[in-house]
Amino acid sequence: MKFNKIQVLTAMKETGIVPVFYSSDIEVSKKIVKACYEGGVRAFEFTNRGEFAHEVFGELVKYAAKECPEMIMGIGSIVDAPTAALYIQIGANFIVGPLFNPEVAKVANRRLIPYAPGCGSVSEVGFAQEMGCDLCKVFPGDVLGAGFVKGLKAPMPWSNLMVTGGVKPEEANLKTWFDAGVTCVGMGSNLFPAEMIKAEDWSGITKLCSDALAIVKKIRK
Repeated sequence: MKFNKIQVLTAMKETGIVPVFYSSDIEVSKKIVKACYEGGVRAFEFTNRGEFAHEVFGELVKYAAKECPEMIMGIGSIVDAPTAALYIQIGANFIVGPLFNPEVAKVANRRLIPYAPGCGSVSEVGFAQEMGCDLCKVFPGDVLGAGFVKGLKAPMPWSNLMVTGGVKPEEANLKTWFDAGVTCVGMGSNLFPAEMIKAEDWSGITKLCSDALAIVKKIRK
């Protein structure tokens, strides 16, 4: 494990954006990680979506260690403890899930790795915090909305929330989320337009990342 829990959470908070990506193609995945890194991204979530996703991730971690030394590689779409353990073994520095599973929290806590579980209610966030989750993922963000974040933060202002789903690299959208009180956002397809990947426009993706990060910086001032 290359980065400790504090480094991971700090990078997520400071940059404010965690790209969320999956491809079964290792070469495309490498290009995406590098493009994000050059755009200023420092925490990257690869998702456990397809068969042999762990093999792609393992290669990606080795690649990032050489080519993008400050990139913190994490794994998403984790729903059970054995899968979490597998990914920790091959270099995941943080774990994200669409749901909250206390068994995953145990595995992550034992190895001092951040676990951001997907939570859809105030009670779920509370239970996740009780199990040592420093950062909870508000998911699906487009369903719950910024009002949910604001409402939750009022009685529980200590909460660190990452929202995924319905986040766009546009000022109005990002402002809504950050004004509501999120710590960071997870962004998938909007940061990686299919036509850009098809055209191998990696510099275009770098620009999308750096522009989005600049917007976050401006909003937070």
